[in-house]
Amino acid sequence: MTTDTFLLDHRCKSFPLGAEPCRGDEIGARGWHVLADDLAYPLATLRTSALAHNLAWMQDFARRKGVELAPHGKTTMSPELFAMQLQGGAWGLTFATIFQLAVGVEAGARRAIIANQVLADADLDGLAALLARHADLRVWFLVDSLAQLALIEDWARRRAYGGRFDVLLEIGIPGQRTGVRTLDQALALGRAIARSPVARLGGVECYEGSVATCDSEHDAREVSALLHRVNDAVRACDAEQLFADASILLTAGGSAVFDLVVPMLRSSGLTRPVQGVLRSGCYLTHDHGNYRRFLAQVERREGLDASLRPALEVWALVQSVPEPGLALLTCGRRDISYDLEMPIPAWHAPRGARAARPAPAGWKISALNDQHAYLRFDAGFAESTGMPSVGDRVALGISHPCTTFDKWRWMALVDDDGAVSGAIHTRF
Repeated sequence: MTTDTFLLDHRCKSFPLGAEPCRGDEIGARGWHVLADDLAYPLATLRTSALAHNLAWMQDFARRKGVELAPHGKTTMSPELFAMQLQGGAWGLTFATIFQLAVGVEAGARRAIIANQVLADADLDGLAALLARHADLRVWFLVDSLAQLALIEDWARRRAYGGRFDVLLEIGIPGQRTGVRTLDQALALGRAIARSPVARLGGVECYEGSVATCDSEHDAREVSALLHRVNDAVRACDAEQLFADASILLTAGGSAVFDLVVPMLRSSGLTRPVQGVLRSGCYLTHDHGNYRRFLAQVERREGLDASLRPALEVWALVQSVPEPGLALLTCGRRDISYDLEMPIPAWHAPRGARAARPAPAGWKISALNDQHAYLRFDAGFAESTGMPSVGDRVALGISHPCTTFDKWRWMALVDDDGAVSGAIHTRF
């Protein structure tokens, strides 16, 4: 399936109502420009130079560390961006649901990790259908309890299913989300999977992001404790020859402290080689807030001058300046992330200007309504720091790209000068 045949028309938010429909790969020929007000506001954009940089940077990081990359697809759910990551060298893709997996398979993924439990009949039916339809597809999903394994085996009996699913043993953190809590639980489950007629134990998985606080000393200590537990489980399962493949798949790595899990992904001293896979997803677009702060810690630990660049912005119009120090923007909860923190003013382009300048440091978004953003500024220093005026354009940076992507069915690809060069679509 090609990924550039989606249609843009009046049904797509921010596409001009009076414009002729076009395919996503044709929009660049329109000659549209973000700062020419050719498209309606709010407008979600992806900076192509930052996407290319982030794609190359993360692949190079994985290569230097001797691990593979299976980016988490739930971040963008975009077939175009999936194809870009796969073409850029990703080993595979990661998903959270069977629905997401199907989108990734359409985009060309032939290795996938479902970093979640699979146990519902409809999901097992769907996974079996995908595997039957694509002989070259390999999918691993997580198992963390004997109860889950029993449900999978019951499904297989009722469906008379003769195949075996590839699964990963999930190691969890007490008080956090899924995953076995003790070594005894891990070993008992590993033994049961190895005996199961419907599952094959491919390796071990964990997720470290829930303990990260953006304090390097704390994060290194807590992640190391988790990795020690994972290592104990891997060695115990390996000692009993519970793994089914010639190599052991070890996978971890969210988007915050992915560097800290690399030692686990290169485990040695086992009876068979290890295939280490990072699952970071937000690196492709990065952000202006939460992950920017975490990446500053990664840069310090790795001795880097710089790493990822923010690519995703939502442009809005100043629609009202009803009182000193307050401007209302045409962007709200329906358009942009707010689950971790408020959007961050990044760029300001006065009405009529075809170039943007950095937003003044004192500008802050204090609140969002469904369709409005409250931009606060110091009216007393407006002459020296800049004052937003009705008709101005403001680009808002985001914190946590996942919850901005799921508010858009398409996004414009833009060059650094603001020219619209292409588009991607999403499949949430």
